[in-house]
Amino acid sequence: MIMEGMKKTYVVVILIQAIYAGMHLLSKAAFGGGMNNFVFIFYRQATATAFLLPLALFLEWKNAPRLSFVTFCKIFLLSLFGITLSLDIYGLALVYTSATLAAATTNCLPVITFFLAVLLGIEVLKLRTKPGVAKLIGIIICIAGAACLALYKGPHFRFHFSPFGHHHNVQQPHHLPTSKTWVKGCFLMLLSNFFWGLWLIFQAQIMKSYPSKLLFTALQCLLSSVQTFAIAIAMERRPSEWQLGWNVRLLAVTYCGIVVTGVTYYLQAWVIEKKGPVFLAMWTPLALIITICSSAILLDEVITLGSILGGMLLILGLYSVLWGKSKEREKTVEISSLPVEKESSELKEIVVTKSIV
Repeated sequence: MIMEGMKKTYVVVILIQAIYAGMHLLSKAAFGGGMNNFVFIFYRQATATAFLLPLALFLEWKNAPRLSFVTFCKIFLLSLFGITLSLDIYGLALVYTSATLAAATTNCLPVITFFLAVLLGIEVLKLRTKPGVAKLIGIIICIAGAACLALYKGPHFRFHFSPFGHHHNVQQPHHLPTSKTWVKGCFLMLLSNFFWGLWLIFQAQIMKSYPSKLLFTALQCLLSSVQTFAIAIAMERRPSEWQLGWNVRLLAVTYCGIVVTGVTYYLQAWVIEKKGPVFLAMWTPLALIITICSSAILLDEVITLGSILGGMLLILGLYSVLWGKSKEREKTVEISSLPVEKESSELKEIVVTKSIV
């Protein structure tokens, strides 16, 4: 029974990373097919809202705490910066770069979040201890990996089996962004992760006053739908660009709205309950591996040596930070279990886990 439970956990965590890889691939395919990225993000959030809101109202409405005006304003701002701006910037960056880069920069999200937590005084970086040094080295390695992704390309690798890449190649004959466009896309991708990291940190504080997780998530989806619609209608007013049809656009919107936001929300919570957040974060690089292979074959993307090396550095930096955090947690458990340390541990669980909204 124990072995069966462990096998099930491994299957689920692999499925989670495969779902995220699919998100990068389908989003890139939709953009390559000519879909406006701002319109796509609106449809994605609207679909997520239509899926989550009825569930949240049915399951948590009766026992939900009172939503004060101050808390509502905080959630509105959290949705604006952590979801709306983060996803819109992510979409724009994906247009400029590739699905591989998007998956690679995902690996630096826990590191970025930890760095922001240190700046805000939530985390402490003890440089006189081995775990502290490991976390600092991890941050430096991640910076090096991001620089490698942005500034170095090297030899190109390409396959020719793409069912989705045909439309993409029509718009971009050489299928490889210019150096200036690529650097801009890398900067935007890191900026998107910066906003996402802030979202992870501040939502922990807001959830103390509004602990209904499903309603909290659904409300953020609803607010971000309104916000992304305002941005999309300002950026794109041609009716033809808002049409979905039975194509990759509809598939990408439905997949990201329901599978990524809905299914992965439950699966991640289940894995964290069984094995903890560090176990889940340790599997994050698998999404990069799946994306590299799939994007080269399905989207006919050019894979550069710089992307591979940069991704490897980001993975190495991620593991260095996670190792340092796990050692500090073990030491904390051995020393004492004060309430303050308990709250810090709960925050670390939220920070280290990638959000699915």
